[in-house]
Amino acid sequence: MRICVVDGQGGGIGATIIKRLKEVYQEEHEIIALGTNAIATSQMLKARANKGATGENAIIRTVATADIIIGPIAIMMANSMMGELTPRMAEAIMDAPALKLLLPLTQERVEIAGLKPEPLPHLVEHIVNIRLKEILKDV
Repeated sequence: MRICVVDGQGGGIGATIIKRLKEVYQEEHEIIALGTNAIATSQMLKARANKGATGENAIIRTVATADIIIGPIAIMMANSMMGELTPRMAEAIMDAPALKLLLPLTQERVEIAGLKPEPLPHLVEHIVNIRLKEILKDV
C-alpha cells in the first residue's frame, strides 16, 4: 500500500502519524511524507517516512497515486494551515481516488458537531491500530 501523510506548518501531526505507522507496520507499506513546506516535510522524514516531497505540485501529483491519504481535516480545506494549503492542493486531495483518513484537528474556525475532543495520540492510535488494520485486512 502507498500511504501519503499530508501536513504543514511544523509537521508535528504528520511526524506523529508516521512514527506510529512505522512502529506498527515497519516496512510493509510505503509511507510518503507530503509537506506544504520544507520544515513539515523534514520533520516527517525524520520520523522515517520512505520518501518526502514539498509544495503544491508535489502534493497534487503524488496524492493521485496514493491508496490512502492521512492527515488533519484541514488538508481538505482551501487556504487552511495559515494559507499554506492552497485551493489546488485541497482539490487534488478531495479528487484523489484514495481513501482519506482524517484527524478532526484544525486551527480553522470549523467545528465538527457530535465529535468529542480527543488528544492527538488517541486519534493516531485509532487510525493506525483500529481503522487502518480493518482496511488492510480486507485488501
